[in-house]
Amino acid sequence: MFRQWLTLVIIVLVYIPVAIDATVLHVAAPTLSSALNASGNELLWIIDIYSLVMAGMVLPMGALGDRIGFKRLLLMGSGLFGTASLLAAFATSASWLIATRSLLAIGAAMIVPATLAGIRTTFSQARHRNTALGVWAAVGSGGAAFGPLVGGMLLEHFYWGSVFLINVPIVLMVMALTARLVPRQQGRKEQPLNLNQALGLIVAILLLVWSAKSAMKGVLPLWIIASTLLVGGLLLATFVRLQLAAKTPMIDMRLFTHPVILSGVVMAMTAMITLVGFELLMAQELQFVHGFTPFAAGVFMLPVMLASGFSGPIAGFLVSSLGLRRVATGGMALSACSFLGLSVTHFSTQPWQAGILMALLGFSAASALLASTSAIMAAAPKEKAAAAGAIETMSYELGAGLGIAVFGLILSRSFAHSIQLPSGLSSHEVTQASSSIGEAFRLAQESNTGLAQEIIAAAKTAFISSHSVALSTAGVLLIVLAVGIWFSLAKAEQPSR
Repeated sequence: MFRQWLTLVIIVLVYIPVAIDATVLHVAAPTLSSALNASGNELLWIIDIYSLVMAGMVLPMGALGDRIGFKRLLLMGSGLFGTASLLAAFATSASWLIATRSLLAIGAAMIVPATLAGIRTTFSQARHRNTALGVWAAVGSGGAAFGPLVGGMLLEHFYWGSVFLINVPIVLMVMALTARLVPRQQGRKEQPLNLNQALGLIVAILLLVWSAKSAMKGVLPLWIIASTLLVGGLLLATFVRLQLAAKTPMIDMRLFTHPVILSGVVMAMTAMITLVGFELLMAQELQFVHGFTPFAAGVFMLPVMLASGFSGPIAGFLVSSLGLRRVATGGMALSACSFLGLSVTHFSTQPWQAGILMALLGFSAASALLASTSAIMAAAPKEKAAAAGAIETMSYELGAGLGIAVFGLILSRSFAHSIQLPSGLSSHEVTQASSSIGEAFRLAQESNTGLAQEIIAAAKTAFISSHSVALSTAGVLLIVLAVGIWFSLAKAEQPSR
């Protein structure tokens, strides 16, 4: 019995940095912009490459764990995660950091299925296994929710690379404990890996996201954007065709034909898009516009973190008593109200209003996440529970990555259109300052024309306007989605009575 819970401690210990790394860089965006001379576009890739790569790799890494055993997969993933953390901590350019964040994601994609397989293998009794899974889920959601606060605490006292260096001693300890205390498992050599298909999926996702970002910026020729979009679409279509034809597919695409499962996937992605995208927006505005330190920005965002972290039990009770349809629709609708309220809230002069609305957002979005899990797992046939769980995990990671992309695109587009720069700047300087608030601040610091304060004031005003556009747009879209969810779940079985 002691050995089981010791294994859980090891699993939780290595899962903490994996969960935190999904959001730890949100408050570091201004710091990275200055330290690495990262453009607004590079900054978005630095942050969201982690979730996008992990979304494509988590399924084949789970198959690799079945093939070699979860202990070996945990050791391999931890080693890669620690090495990538060390490389990321000493990055000297944005491209270096993007590459090392991709390696981090591959390591994390090994760790996550290894931890779940470890729990499933170690705990034979259902009661103990459910408790262990509850602890695992709490660590995952809590780590992601409190990532900005952890990042802020480290940046307050150390240089930005410390958010990665802190992973290294944890990983070394976990590898030592795993090698000595965790029993070895027998793998199944006949298990297919489908790595080529996974790489094709990742390339398709990245090409589609890149083409969307480029189209919104309007800088590249249309034929380049259209060609990239076409290649990404063809790769995605090929992936779907291969999954439908395969005897042991990575993803059972036929599950998407079930309206309830499809609704659950949409809810999961939307909830992650709103939570992750909002945290990134907030972190930049609080620091660039209102002068908060990274740690103060993390503390200011505590309401959304606490509400999302502690909403699970309450949301579970609501699903049981009110039914999935009402909780799912209500979660989306309340998130919409939160965004609409936050779009007209001034964070410096109305902190209490901002705090209440953020708490409402954290609770409602996390409730929608739980409702999505209930929808997917309840609608899937018992023999396809594992496939449904894989779809759910992928939806979470893809939603997290798309949250950065979607909010970043709306912000950058609105910022470029609303900024009113002073006269006397060259066309190159106007282009630089209009690309992002970080670029505008960098131009002001380097400017020798005496216009620094006017550039900064224009950038702050434009970002506040952009924040209103982004949040109100998200609010309207969530209202539309809530209506769609209400009708799509109309025929779902409800355990409310």
